[in-house]
Amino acid sequence: MSEPLPLTDADRSLVAGVLGGNRRALAKAITLVESKHPEHRVRAAAVLDALLPHTGKSLRIGLTGVPGAGKSTFIEAFGLHLIGQGLKVAVLAVDPSSSVTGGSIMGDKTRMERLSQSEAAYIRPSPAGGALGGVAAKTREALFLCEAAGYDVVIVETVGVGQSETLVAGMTDVFVLLQLPNAGDDLQAIKKGIMELADLVIYNKADLDAAAAERAAMQMRSALALLQPASSHWQPRVMQVSALRGEGIEAVWAALQEYRRVMTACGELEEKRRRQALDWMWQLIDAGLRQRFREHPAVRALLPDLTRAVAAGEAAPTAAAERLLSLLNRYF
Repeated sequence: MSEPLPLTDADRSLVAGVLGGNRRALAKAITLVESKHPEHRVRAAAVLDALLPHTGKSLRIGLTGVPGAGKSTFIEAFGLHLIGQGLKVAVLAVDPSSSVTGGSIMGDKTRMERLSQSEAAYIRPSPAGGALGGVAAKTREALFLCEAAGYDVVIVETVGVGQSETLVAGMTDVFVLLQLPNAGDDLQAIKKGIMELADLVIYNKADLDAAAAERAAMQMRSALALLQPASSHWQPRVMQVSALRGEGIEAVWAALQEYRRVMTACGELEEKRRRQALDWMWQLIDAGLRQRFREHPAVRALLPDLTRAVAAGEAAPTAAAERLLSLLNRYF
């Protein structure tokens, strides 16, 4: 068992605030873990270490979908339904980053105005920052902080459907794909590998064309039947909702609860989280080693020339990489 990392007095107070469900303290803690400042990274690690025993009780939901599928409308309707059941909901909505400022383009609180006004909800927009999969680099840490703050359900909304967006499945318990009835993208989704990860497929805006929604749902069920399910204990469900009217939301929550019960009973949910934690650790190690490599004085001195040489076809990528890595030989 590793020794806990030391906390400053300020961070001890921050930890207490998060555990007390203080939304201001939660926001400050997330800002701390998102910081790239070396001192802040050390403090963030200590805060996360102190809060770790208080995590793991939430249902972690990943949500992705094509642009225009109504993700924000669905999340608001779903979140308000859960609050009506006496639950607390956190939404980590990852926005595209502004190419100028690196900040969020869309304001999630304006997209989910009613939900953001509830004391039982917490909405945190974060810039994707070019992170693979559209998931902000620190979303995992933010998810843990929300759990420690007592939120029963944590939703991670990704930028949109794409091959790398499936990374959201690597940090959540259940993966939800939101579709449009007339998008005609069921086969496209399969090609991108999204469907292999979907535990629940939801056709939103079903009220606009009920026949089209039913037809699309039937086609999706047929497509799913051709795929090997991710778990032998769960067959992905296909559902229809109208988030704008609040129709079908209760059935979605019932399906998610059933998924949690089934996967917990067979032990797969615990194993999934254990695997995700190990994957996360190695991702952080890989990222840390890459950063330290780039910050090495000898690498920084040689990298620009070698980069230009490889781009110009004057040096083989393999030889360039080997030369750069050889600079670190004395450390390994």
